[in-house]
Amino acid sequence: MAAPICVARIGAAHGVRGAVRLWTFTEDPFAVKDYGPLTTKDGARQFEVTHVREAKDHLVATLKGIATREDAERLNGLELYIAREKLPETDEGEYYHADLIGLAAVNAADEPLGRVTAIHNFGAGDIIEIAPPQGPTMLLPFTNAVVPTVDLAGGRVVIELPREIEGDEPNPS
Repeated sequence: MAAPICVARIGAAHGVRGAVRLWTFTEDPFAVKDYGPLTTKDGARQFEVTHVREAKDHLVATLKGIATREDAERLNGLELYIAREKLPETDEGEYYHADLIGLAAVNAADEPLGRVTAIHNFGAGDIIEIAPPQGPTMLLPFTNAVVPTVDLAGGRVVIELPREIEGDEPNPS
């Protein structure tokens, strides 16, 4: 069975009736209400989202059985997961971040560059983070030009390193 997928993180309590701030990691933020019960990573606890509404940069959610501010405060920072099978299939060229993390990163000559450690989006498009065997991680645009091949079955991504990175000084001759 595939590892569960993190779809949300509970934040601070909101109000006095047990509502929580909720950050979702789904394309449609409101989809967390449609997945059925959400669980902790180990599956030991389960939560049902009964109501969600939009707030500035997150959702405000009510969870079944959480009725007081104190109950809600105890959940702060908890990540919520669903079984992989509950997620829709991806389209061509679309990937779940969880499927990419841990893949080997190689160059076009199949020489190892490191491993994919994260996918980020700081507002200007997806960034793939590659951790080489030594040295600092590389943050690269997750575009078809830089990542022309994603081979999930083969457990690897092919990386075309940009020739120069804007802001880098050329080496003196």
